[in-house]
Amino acid sequence: MLDLNHKSILITGGTGSLGQQLTKTILERWPLVKRLVILSRDEQKQFQMNQEFPETKYAAMRYFIGDIRDYDRLVRAFEGIEYIIHTAAMKHVHIAEYNPMECVKTNVLGAENVINAAMATGVKHVVALSTDKAAAPINLYGATKLCSDKLFVAANNIKGTRDIKFSVVRYGNVMGSNGSVIPFFLNRKKTGVLPITDPTMTRFNISLQEGADMVLHAMETAWGGEIFVPKIPSYKITDVAEAIGPECKQEIIGIRPGEKIHEEMITSSDSFSTYDLGKYYAILPQVTNWNMNDYINHFNAAKVPDGFQYNSAENTEWVGVDEIRSLIVKYVDSEFKV
Repeated sequence: MLDLNHKSILITGGTGSLGQQLTKTILERWPLVKRLVILSRDEQKQFQMNQEFPETKYAAMRYFIGDIRDYDRLVRAFEGIEYIIHTAAMKHVHIAEYNPMECVKTNVLGAENVINAAMATGVKHVVALSTDKAAAPINLYGATKLCSDKLFVAANNIKGTRDIKFSVVRYGNVMGSNGSVIPFFLNRKKTGVLPITDPTMTRFNISLQEGADMVLHAMETAWGGEIFVPKIPSYKITDVAEAIGPECKQEIIGIRPGEKIHEEMITSSDSFSTYDLGKYYAILPQVTNWNMNDYINHFNAAKVPDGFQYNSAENTEWVGVDEIRSLIVKYVDSEFKV
């Protein structure tokens, strides 16, 4: 059972939607957490977050200005930290396409800095956030996150005698997160027109709390090197538009650079090393520093069929218009009405 009381945790990109949800969850579940450090480079977002989670009320809270591109700053920030949740990333697909090297510097070189700084400072466990766009990527953002995933998985093989493990959590669109489609449609609803990139487009869907719970699950159960993937429903982008603005015109504008019609989280090539753990799948590393049979027996893991793939178009679980509306009220805007 995961117990974060009296532990020190750091969240990179901690002022983001998931970072704030993790902060709320950790403070509620483990009120005796020793230290909870929010590392990010935006002082305004830290100032705003400090209004909700002030250090005067939550003694564990610390706000640390820093960039994952800056190795020396990470070493200073990681001192005395036991758990790191790595959420910092440059994530907007079209912006990454236009500014490719900036995306590489943050998502790839930043990941390497996190790994090296964690090994240099005695950190026990790093959980890194991935994305469905890292599976068979067609855009630079997905490619950099796939590279990041590979770095974190391989880090388990270069740790030497250090007592540290690295694992990855991969999931799809987080409902209501900054920059996601639902807040965008809610804002555009008043114009009477909702732009649709492609009417056949589908996406996976997960709530912020489910995303936070999955990270904490990885912190509790990972042996090192796994890429955890949740079993979550899909939605059609046209159903999201219908749920939010049934009276609105749906204007087809075409897909943006680097965008997919459907998203994958497990490719058929991944199937040969993917196991069903019940609530989650785990893509296991090709090289492990633990016994595979012991892992399978411990988690009662079942190998998926060769050629298995998990994508948003062929999913067996879907949320429709009415359920999307209920989820918006529950997770995004409690006052939402059609």
